[in-house]
Amino acid sequence: MSKIETRLAELGLALPEVAAPVAAYVPAIAMNGRALTSGQLPFVSGQLPATGKVGAEVSLEQAQQLAATSVLNALAAIKQEIGDLDRITRVVKVVVFVASAPQFTQQPLVANGASELLGQIFGDRGQHVRSAVGVAVLPLDAPVELELEVGYQ
Repeated sequence: MSKIETRLAELGLALPEVAAPVAAYVPAIAMNGRALTSGQLPFVSGQLPATGKVGAEVSLEQAQQLAATSVLNALAAIKQEIGDLDRITRVVKVVVFVASAPQFTQQPLVANGASELLGQIFGDRGQHVRSAVGVAVLPLDAPVELELEVGYQ
């Protein structure tokens, strides 16, 4: 087990199976020392644990957890491409899309669910640039979608 997967276990977490794409794309690509994911939904055992808009059907706290779940899905996709998460030298960028009710303006707080987990997993290597974007709707009515870019050796 890699050091990163050991750290996940210490946090009470584990990598899921790589989520099957819901359209014509691949979950991740790795080349030239960078690995990027497609948008990762917060699937748990192939199902979305919640649907709807954050600030309406989905609470801020639920959305933060869904963002963290999306991180685990993204890391699983990256592991499939690079073989070992210990090869990650830096989390470079995180983009979090939040399906938002019209009055909801706390997208950065939703994204903190992802950012804070990456910090717990990778320490200083988990610090990254980030965008948190409110959108009208996401695939399958998911509340959150996340893209992850990492550097690796």
